[in-house]
Amino acid sequence: MTGDEVRRRLDDLIRARGTDYLAVSRLLGRNPAYIQQFIKRGVPRHLNERDRRVLAAHFGVDEAELGGPVAPTGAELARDPHNRRILLSAAAEARPGAGACETAALKDYVLIPYLSTCRKRESRAGGDALAFETGFARQIGSGRLGALSALRVEGDSMSPSLLPDDQILVDLDDTTPLRDGLYTFELDGGFSIRRVTLHPVTGRPSLQTDNPAYASFADCDPGALRILGRVVWIGRKLP
Repeated sequence: MTGDEVRRRLDDLIRARGTDYLAVSRLLGRNPAYIQQFIKRGVPRHLNERDRRVLAAHFGVDEAELGGPVAPTGAELARDPHNRRILLSAAAEARPGAGACETAALKDYVLIPYLSTCRKRESRAGGDALAFETGFARQIGSGRLGALSALRVEGDSMSPSLLPDDQILVDLDDTTPLRDGLYTFELDGGFSIRRVTLHPVTGRPSLQTDNPAYASFADCDPGALRILGRVVWIGRKLP
C-alpha cells in the first residue's frame, strides 16, 4: 500500500470506531498531535513497526492494511524448508507410517508464528512458528487462523498460572469487549501478560499478577491499555 492509502485506511478505521486522533495518539503513547500530523500532513512518512503492530491489534486488522508486510499464507509458510520440516515431523509423529506424510502435513497442519520480538530466540523457542492441527487451531481462537500468534513466557510474574518458557497462543482479534481472563499487552517494545478482572459495577478493568511479589493495578483506564490480544492456549513441558 502507498503512504496515502495507509493514511486513508487509518482515518477510516478511526472514524468507524467512533474515536479521534487524540485518543489514538494516547494509545500509542505519542504526543497529542501525532496521529493528526501523520494522517493530514504525512509526518512521519511511515508508521514504525511498533506503532503499526499496536494499531493493527487495536482495530482488529492485518498489519498489511497499515503499511506492513503482507502476512504469508499457510502454503507459503509451508514452502519454507525450515517450516516444512516442522510440518513433516509433526505429521509423521501423529500418524503411524509415513506413506502420505507430506500430503497430510500440508493439508492438516497450520504454522502459527511467534510475535516478532520472540523470533530472535529461535534456538530456545524451538523455531519461528508452532505447528498445530488446523481444526484444533480454529477451535482455540475466535475463528481467524491469521489472528493467532505464539509467545514464549518470560519471568515469573504470572506464576503459578504461567511459568518461564511456557508457550502460549494469543488471539489478536480478541481485544474487545474486554472481559475477565489473561491478556497480552504491549509495553516498551516488549510484551506483558496480566490477568484482567472487571469491576462488577463500573466495568473498569484491573490488571493483576498471580505472583504476589509483583504489583497489580486496580481501576485502570481502558483507553490507556495497549492490548494485543487474549491468551487462549497454554503449553508446558512437565518435569
